[in-house]
Amino acid sequence: MNRIKCHVKKGDQVEVIAGNFRGSSGKILAVFPGKHRVLVEGVRIIKKHLRKSQDNPSGKIAEREGPIHISNVKLIERDGKPVKAKEEKSVVIPSVARERASNPGRCREILRYRSE
Repeated sequence: MNRIKCHVKKGDQVEVIAGNFRGSSGKILAVFPGKHRVLVEGVRIIKKHLRKSQDNPSGKIAEREGPIHISNVKLIERDGKPVKAKEEKSVVIPSVARERASNPGRCREILRYRSE
């Protein structure tokens, strides 16, 4: 059985970069590499209805974290040390700059490239 590599592990501080919970951050509680999902503390709180038992004689509605896809999280800190993030650079192409000078209302003149 092959091992699936993940960019985060339990205990890392992450930020949600996509989806309904974008912008929230928290600590990783669990990683499920086979399903490509993670549990983040305080993100995607769901309500689980529990039936009657000896622990809960009248039943209970418990709130807990639900899993989100691992591609929707970005690593912020590992072992208390901030992780260096990649910077975005904007590059101006000369032919595009000439067109931009003649028509300043257009928005697609500057192409963004990620530095690698």
